[in-house]
Amino acid sequence: MSAPPLIVLTGAGISAESGLATFRDNNGLWERHRVEEVATPEAFAADPALVHRFYNARRAQLADPAIQPNAAHRALGQLFANWKAPALLVTQNVDDLHDRAMPGSDALLHMHGELKKVRCTACGQRRAWAGDLSTGTPCPACGATGMLRPDIVWFGEMPLGMDRIEDALQDCRLFLSIGTSGQVYPAAGFVAALRGRAERIELNLEPSLGSHLFEEARHGPATLLVPKRVEELLARWG
Repeated sequence: MSAPPLIVLTGAGISAESGLATFRDNNGLWERHRVEEVATPEAFAADPALVHRFYNARRAQLADPAIQPNAAHRALGQLFANWKAPALLVTQNVDDLHDRAMPGSDALLHMHGELKKVRCTACGQRRAWAGDLSTGTPCPACGATGMLRPDIVWFGEMPLGMDRIEDALQDCRLFLSIGTSGQVYPAAGFVAALRGRAERIELNLEPSLGSHLFEEARHGPATLLVPKRVEELLARWG
């Protein structure tokens, strides 16, 4: 039997074991800043310096040599390198740990943007960015000052790549959800859209809000669950 078209959805839980704080746990980033202060277009308009400081700190954390892809990221890299059917990894994470674990892959889609990219609100150009941003940083493309923002999808904005995701959902016959709380839409609605059409598997530290919608749910650390499940999938369809 040939491998089925695959979608893997990942959230902050897969990166937590690499040392990156998640948004919604007891020690999450939002506890030091209200969402309204740092993750909305209105926040950026009201206090761009604060928003820049927040994302500069997150970018600096990602540059720490101790922050590396973990066993779950690497296992998914192996899965996608060996999957013999259309496959898409949709991540809600803005870090680059998946990118490092599967370099050059065109199967990776950051639906909530990327921490190491910026976008100019004047000319619209996106580009890689590793350093700090400030209200005085000029756009390298158009020269406008103070118009660069993190290339992050903030609350109230449309996620990226939705046309590609919708097309993949139409064809999907195997869906894995890894390390996501099931609280943020539209990603939280993917599993419901696939009921009756795809095999649905949850791998999460604890049951998500939509855990009852999955045919199979395994709960525990991603670094333990994901490599084991990838090994099983490749043995079945690799």
